[in-house]
Amino acid sequence: MPIRLVDTDRNDGYGLTTAQIVYRMPDHLHLFQDFIWQRYDTFPEFPVLGAFLSFWEEKIEGPIHSVTVAHARLIAPTDLRAMRARLN
Repeated sequence: MPIRLVDTDRNDGYGLTTAQIVYRMPDHLHLFQDFIWQRYDTFPEFPVLGAFLSFWEEKIEGPIHSVTVAHARLIAPTDLRAMRARLN
């Protein structure tokens, strides 16, 4: 069975993304509410977050005031290493 090598460039930036979305209440625009969103996404493009924010703009009535994003990489170069072991 051939050994498959991991493409580290493809996984670069992949990790857990958390966004705090502060928006105005639709019926009371002077009041703010916040929403915490968390998904796996890639830094720095954040395509999944971008799709969610586009959905919000189209379907949800509360206008977005601000978005704060935090990202934690899940796969780092030190996580991938070659190992030699004999499997019986």
